[in-house]
Amino acid sequence: MTNLRIGHGYDVHRLTQGRKLILGGVEIPYERGLLGHSDADVLVHAVMDALTGAARLGDIGKLFPDTDPQYAGISSLKLLSEVGRLLGEQGFAVVNIDATLLAQAPKVGPYRREMERNMAAALGVEAEQINVKATTEEGLGFTGDGSGMAAHAVALVEKTT
Repeated sequence: MTNLRIGHGYDVHRLTQGRKLILGGVEIPYERGLLGHSDADVLVHAVMDALTGAARLGDIGKLFPDTDPQYAGISSLKLLSEVGRLLGEQGFAVVNIDATLLAQAPKVGPYRREMERNMAAALGVEAEQINVKATTEEGLGFTGDGSGMAAHAVALVEKTT
């Protein structure tokens, strides 16, 4: 049996007025934010699902249900830290994470390295183990028309114990 496992994560949230836009744990100036039970950090949510998938821990809906009031408005980085703790309990270590944000606006290039550092700190890994990319969808679909954002992530973990 191999010691390496891959997981894929995907998340989507609607953009709405009256919410802060938090991506990768970074508050980004924008006229709208993402709607959700927690801080709705679509990027971190995709990363968490990739990690939980790789370690066969289910998904974030199972671990942190949106029906539980303790998660209302919580920082997704706190939830990511908990995912990291669960990975460690199961004997897994993060090898690397590659994540892609799909959004027409705003431009997030200037914030990518800070996002990587935030997620790395939450997981207790080096920032070089995490890569964040962003792309528009050329005006197509719900991300292209600006009504929402989505993110994909792929994680490689290694069974260490």
